[in-house]
Amino acid sequence: MCKLHLISALFVVVFACHCHGGGVEPSAPPGVTMESITVTSQQFSENGPIAVDYSCDGKDTIPSLAWSSPPAATKSITVVVDDPDAPGGTFTHFIAYAIPPDIHELKAGADPGPPARIGKNDFGAVRYNGPCPPHGEEHRYRFQVYALDVALGIPEAAGRSDVDSAMSGHVLAKGVLTGVFGH
Repeated sequence: MCKLHLISALFVVVFACHCHGGGVEPSAPPGVTMESITVTSQQFSENGPIAVDYSCDGKDTIPSLAWSSPPAATKSITVVVDDPDAPGGTFTHFIAYAIPPDIHELKAGADPGPPARIGKNDFGAVRYNGPCPPHGEEHRYRFQVYALDVALGIPEAAGRSDVDSAMSGHVLAKGVLTGVFGH
């Protein structure tokens, strides 16, 4: 019976460590109320379908994203794309950080260039990997834009939990555009 409990406990630990997503939900600085940013795309509207070209079934490139002007104190922008409906927990498809605050868009199919940095997604790649839910399922994909009061000094290829932790206490504004995709 003791072996069974040990195996069960080990399974829980392994499964918990394998769950994807961020660590800490990024928050505003103490005493600051987080503002809103409007996020749009030329390829899909809020809760609209994401075209195949921007998925694992197509070209697997990022759709265009544009966002409203961030607060005046913004020092950098971070973009995170994730799937909150993934079977193992929130699954991160793209992270870009240290984007200069005067940049208000990403072109379709293009990652931001330097000085911006690209993080490691949950596919283990340092790039955008598009929607790719299990066949027969439709998932939501959140394209999140954060305006920060700091330029994140973390290295290229940082993971989601490192980026979320570094952003925590520094988010001046946030915007989200959600699209859906299914095979």
